[in-house]
Amino acid sequence: MTPLTNAEEIRDVNTRYHDVAADHYDAKWGIDFGDVGQAQVISKVRKALGREPTRFERSLEIGSGTGYFTLNLMLAGLIGKATCTDISPGMLAALSANAKRLNLDVTTVPTDAEQLPFEDASFDLVIGHAILHHIPDLAQAFREFARVLAPGGTVLFAGEPSRYGDRLAKVPKRAAGAVAPLWRRAIGARPAPPADGGAPEASLEGFVDVHAFSPGELSGFASQAGFTDIRVTGEELLANWFGWTNRTLEATAHPEDVPWSWRNYAYRGYLTLQGVDRKLLESRLPAAMFYNLIVTASKP
Repeated sequence: MTPLTNAEEIRDVNTRYHDVAADHYDAKWGIDFGDVGQAQVISKVRKALGREPTRFERSLEIGSGTGYFTLNLMLAGLIGKATCTDISPGMLAALSANAKRLNLDVTTVPTDAEQLPFEDASFDLVIGHAILHHIPDLAQAFREFARVLAPGGTVLFAGEPSRYGDRLAKVPKRAAGAVAPLWRRAIGARPAPPADGGAPEASLEGFVDVHAFSPGELSGFASQAGFTDIRVTGEELLANWFGWTNRTLEATAHPEDVPWSWRNYAYRGYLTLQGVDRKLLESRLPAAMFYNLIVTASKP
């Protein structure tokens, strides 16, 4: 949780952090716009809806970052006309570059989520990935999502940290931090260089996340905004532990010294455990146990 309490400060910190992070965001998080990325996104949407997804003609993404959610859905043929928003101009520039490279036509609009510059009933789908936990006033944001959705429209947010899952994630982080010197010695890696005089991204990273959720809290925001047919599901338990262990280890090493074989192992292992979570655990364990929550609802 961030110590910041002023909404304008929270928005300012998020803007500055994500502007700095934009250039290497895709590489840091392994964002893919090929078959793997499309399969991941379609799986999230299928889980959220509880059925096979159908095409949405007018889509609005909140906090779209570099385009992971919208661009993969467009490539899969599930979105027609796409509008992407973000508080960070740097992220929208990276998204535009990705869209151009993929030959996709996307409208980008810099804005925060609590005051959307769109007419009522402008969209059939409002989506976002890993964005709600950055927004200061979620009650107001959900009212805006409802306002810009057409009747019968869908709101869908994935990748939101659960409060219990967030606590669980601290276990592999602590364990990885303890064994990091041995790991670096084993792969022949130098320690990571210190942040460059307190680089902006490093200094702001601890302030950008302002919420972690219980499933009831997420469904409550949707219900208070007038949504119906609300579903909250969880994803990633084993994959999360594995991923955070590896990311914590890698963060302690000089990037040039981490071998390709390790990065390939970490990436392939994460995808494998995503499959185990999806097939064996997500239908059997409470949503609150997982690291990520997905919420979807309909506008009457």
